[in-house]
Amino acid sequence: MEKKMRFGIKSKIIIGYLIVIVCLFIAFIVLNSQISSLQKERNFIIDHDIEVHDLTNRIEKHLLDMETGQRGYIITGEASYLEPYNSAASSWEKDYNALYQLLNNNPNQQEKLEKIKGSIQDWIEAAGEPTIALKKENNTKELQQFFEKDPGRQYMDDIRSQFTSFRNVEKKSTETRATELDEKNQKIKIGLYGLLLFVTLISLAIAIVLSNSIVNTIKEVTQTIKRITASKGELKGRIKVRSNDEIKDLGIATNALLENIEERNWLQTNIAHAVTMYQGIASVDKLAEKFLFTVSEMTGASFGAFYVREENDKGDLFVKQAAFADRKGDAGRESFLIGEGLIGQAALEKRTLVVNDVPDTYQLIASGLGDVKPKSIFIVPVLFEDEVIAVIELASLHEFTVLEQELISQVIETFGLTINGVIRRMEIARLLKESQAMTEELQAQSEELQTQSEELQMQSEELRMINEQLEERTKDAEEKSFELEAAKEDLEEKAHQLELNSQYKSEFLANMSHELRTPLNSILILSEMLEENSAKTLSEDEEEYARIIHSSGKDLLALINDILDLSKVESGKLDVLLAEMNMSELPDQIERNFSHVAEQKKVQLKINKAQDVPNIIHTDEKRFQQIVKNLLSNAFKFTESGSVTVSIQRVADHRLTTAMRTVDTDCWLEIAVADTGIGIPKEKHQLIFEAFQQADGATVRKYGGTGLGLSICSEFAKLLGGWISLSSEVGKGSTFTLYLPSLSNGLVDYEKVNFAYEEVAVSIEEAEPEAEITEIDHPVQPVEPSLPDDENVFQDKRVLIVDDDQRNIFALKTALAKQGMTIMTAHNGIECLEMMKNSEPFDLILMDIMMPQMDGYEAMQKIRGELKLVDLPIIALTAKAMKNDREKCLEAGASDYISKPLDLNQLFSVMRVWLVN
Repeated sequence: MEKKMRFGIKSKIIIGYLIVIVCLFIAFIVLNSQISSLQKERNFIIDHDIEVHDLTNRIEKHLLDMETGQRGYIITGEASYLEPYNSAASSWEKDYNALYQLLNNNPNQQEKLEKIKGSIQDWIEAAGEPTIALKKENNTKELQQFFEKDPGRQYMDDIRSQFTSFRNVEKKSTETRATELDEKNQKIKIGLYGLLLFVTLISLAIAIVLSNSIVNTIKEVTQTIKRITASKGELKGRIKVRSNDEIKDLGIATNALLENIEERNWLQTNIAHAVTMYQGIASVDKLAEKFLFTVSEMTGASFGAFYVREENDKGDLFVKQAAFADRKGDAGRESFLIGEGLIGQAALEKRTLVVNDVPDTYQLIASGLGDVKPKSIFIVPVLFEDEVIAVIELASLHEFTVLEQELISQVIETFGLTINGVIRRMEIARLLKESQAMTEELQAQSEELQTQSEELQMQSEELRMINEQLEERTKDAEEKSFELEAAKEDLEEKAHQLELNSQYKSEFLANMSHELRTPLNSILILSEMLEENSAKTLSEDEEEYARIIHSSGKDLLALINDILDLSKVESGKLDVLLAEMNMSELPDQIERNFSHVAEQKKVQLKINKAQDVPNIIHTDEKRFQQIVKNLLSNAFKFTESGSVTVSIQRVADHRLTTAMRTVDTDCWLEIAVADTGIGIPKEKHQLIFEAFQQADGATVRKYGGTGLGLSICSEFAKLLGGWISLSSEVGKGSTFTLYLPSLSNGLVDYEKVNFAYEEVAVSIEEAEPEAEITEIDHPVQPVEPSLPDDENVFQDKRVLIVDDDQRNIFALKTALAKQGMTIMTAHNGIECLEMMKNSEPFDLILMDIMMPQMDGYEAMQKIRGELKLVDLPIIALTAKAMKNDREKCLEAGASDYISKPLDLNQLFSVMRVWLVN
């Protein structure tokens, strides 16, 4: 049909707008000149006045930074506080010069600026630089005198006052300019109102004309919309427009809107229905069944399965909780992993999958008349906090429409929260039952505490009476104080006697060590040779006897070493040699030394080393190793089954106590040795750290030991600036924790950190301690170079044994003769020198130290000095094993040093090294 020529709404509106625009354009031209003038004045205020205030604030900030940096450096001494001071000192003059140039049209303000500059410079010269210089010189006394007067404060007050006056002047100047600008603005406003009235009248006239041309057509559309509204939500009606203008387009768009609203209403109604059906459901399987039934009813789905995520050893597993139209439980797989199949891929990618081209092998939908192949599959993951917690798969005999897909997607958006809530409620219900049981138990304990409280009240009354008695005794004590003064003098005299006794004790222990080690040396060497039974002349029982003798000798040696170590610690004569220790090798050392013990006892050995443990620390490695070995030996000794765990970590900064922070150290280490052994009662915690003490007599009888191990460990830890704490529970095991600082700056006074033990012990969970530990001092084996076969090294070598004990001579001579060596013996240093002068040269000398007539020290000095045998290997053998014995032997001329009783493997290793060299 031919279109009618008409004047459309668009054209009418455009013409009307053009008229209004022309009027506005004319008004714009009239007002443009006035607005330009206002703009220039406004820009001047913005660019000039704001810049002045900004530069003023920046200068004040620089001055504040200088003052803060100066005071921070003086208080802390940290050079970092001088960085803001120096930065501000170099920047404030730049801002001052810029501000001075900006005020070139205001001499009065420039004069004030000059005064401010002078005050700042006076503060720098009088308070800033002098105090920093005094702090750098560490002249605390003059600093204190300076701040008692504190002239810098007056300078600062003057500067702030000057800045306040300066800003007040600038503020008044700004207000004056603003007032002038307001007057001009008022004039422009009046003109603008007049033009606005003129344009309004023209616009109203145009609007009346246009509205009359449009109203008649719109009335028809309005009547149609009213009829739809009167139908109370029925949206089936549609707008019909006969005109051929924009109103027709409005009718078409309104009809499309009605169709969209109708779909939205259907969507919102079903979403609301789905949400309300969740209420009151307390289990996941019931929720899944209800959801599948409701969604299938809304979308027309004929088949469905609901999977919920569960965690197991293989990872996240999705298990079927419910199914719709299930045929004997075969609706879908029972479970699947993430990424397994389409449903697993949907869970992995967290996205919805719609498959309309369903393969022939897919699960058929069963009905009463037969099985039907579905036409569409809809798989949707359910998310909670961006994690997939469930997956739903639906199948339908028709393709899922976009509206149905949108319905399910919107329902799923909040369904994850519902599933998580149900799971949480189930968990809360379980925890509630446990909580009720615990509440009943706590109630019983509360009644016990009430009874104890009444007992404590009675005890408090008794303490009050005791306090009154103590006050009376205090008076008696004051009378006895005079008597104590006299007793003090007696104690000082006895202290002198104790010092002499300590000296006699040390000498006695040295002689005892020699007298015990000398026969013990022969016992160990000969028993080891008998144990080897190289000639095969002994029976199995006799070999066992030899092993028992050798083992008992080693136990006796360990006891001697423990007693000597304890004596050295108590007398303050134990040397601590600080050096670098490689912590990265510690786990391997523990593994080498104790893995065989763990295998023998069938106990698991675990070693955990934290990443933040430094590779190098400074401590006495020998004492450190002895502590760790003793603690581990103790753990294996009292652990019949389970595990022994060694944890090595750095003590975090927030765990450091005030006392620990006072120690000059790079870091604190925490080495914990935990076992699953017998444990120790709480009342025995302090007892087992005392010498010759164990948890109880039964422990001694069952496990053996002297009760020295923990006492020695505790004293060694104190010497190294640390301590050992204990957490234990009877029947569950014990944890010994060694706290040790890295002493890169030398030893610390233990008295200064002694209270740290108590402070840290309070924060450690109380448990019951283990029984005592004992540990044999393991000698460090020398590192052997690549050497030839033993027979080639020892064969036909001439060795001189110098010893006054025939038992040692016999044991050594027998052992060395088996290696093919030629043995000569001497009973003291004099015989040794005579034999060396009158016989063929020897390849090596084994020299005892304590001998009659001439001891080993003097003999070695004469060999090196008088006989000029500088290169002859001399290995010193001593049973004294006291302080500085090794250094004294090497100084006297010994090539190497071995303490008795001897370990044949160690002796052969040392001899092999020197014979090859």
